[in-house]
Amino acid sequence: MDGMLFPLLLGLHVVVGLGVIGLVLIQHGKGADMGAAFGGGSSGSLFGASGSANFLSRTTAVLAAIFFFTSLGLSYIATYKPQASGSVMEGVKPEQAQGSAAPVAPVTPDAAGSKTKEIPK
Repeated sequence: MDGMLFPLLLGLHVVVGLGVIGLVLIQHGKGADMGAAFGGGSSGSLFGASGSANFLSRTTAVLAAIFFFTSLGLSYIATYKPQASGSVMEGVKPEQAQGSAAPVAPVTPDAAGSKTKEIPK
């Protein structure tokens, strides 16, 4: 279920985010109402003089709430890791005991057959 839910939620998140961006860019600022009072073209719109502002602001608020909840859902899915069944010690590699390793003989320069200079002490 998790494998199918993440891409679906991510796609919804992107579409809602683009919708919020578009609606915010379409809306008029507070100063645009004064121009409409003196014969601006927005008073004859489909929703009336103030109807479009209410519709756009409510739609933006709804999309912003959906964006918020999809953000929470995506963060939960990204951080939630189900606990694996089994022992905690399954992934641990056993360490060798200190006395069980075979001793390694030190290699001297003469035994190796190389001609190295002695380092003064």
